[in-house]
Amino acid sequence: MASVEFSAHSPRISDADRERALDVLREGVVEGRVSQETFLHRVEVIMSARVPDELVAVLHDLPARQPPPAPRAGWFVGSLTRLAAFRQRARMAWRAERLPQLLLPAPAQEALSIGRAPGCGLRLSHAGVSRHHATLRGTGTGWLLTDLGSANGTWVNGHRVAGTVPVGPGDQVRFGAVSFRLAVVIAGR
Repeated sequence: MASVEFSAHSPRISDADRERALDVLREGVVEGRVSQETFLHRVEVIMSARVPDELVAVLHDLPARQPPPAPRAGWFVGSLTRLAAFRQRARMAWRAERLPQLLLPAPAQEALSIGRAPGCGLRLSHAGVSRHHATLRGTGTGWLLTDLGSANGTWVNGHRVAGTVPVGPGDQVRFGAVSFRLAVVIAGR
């Protein structure tokens, strides 16, 4: 049940009251609790409401919107937060150096196919890797990594890839649960 506080002392509804009601309604749509037709009808009711009770009635079946947590002030809390963030960054850097390297293909070569299927250029025998998971292609200006709609996702530097993204040496890539650090072949080695 929605329990959004409105200005009960005022006989009129403020713009802030309407905005709070619309926020609760938008969240209801996002969560799948309200259909598009119901949303449009309720927006009309919210915009034409004259007293706070009308807003409460239109939101009666939606859960209350949680207010954002209050910011914490103080040097001690800030110091602890920075220390924890530093430890996390140091741990990630340590792990990154220990990842196996995946050599980036030369621009003239065809795309490197990555997956579990026979015939993939990089065959990864792990249950979290799709049969045709991703491709890695060299261009004249860099490299492009494309996720092929894999179930467990393709990740670059901790962010999930949707479609094609540019990558380069030093980037961390993950195909399902298998991780690599991208590297280039240095001439003369």
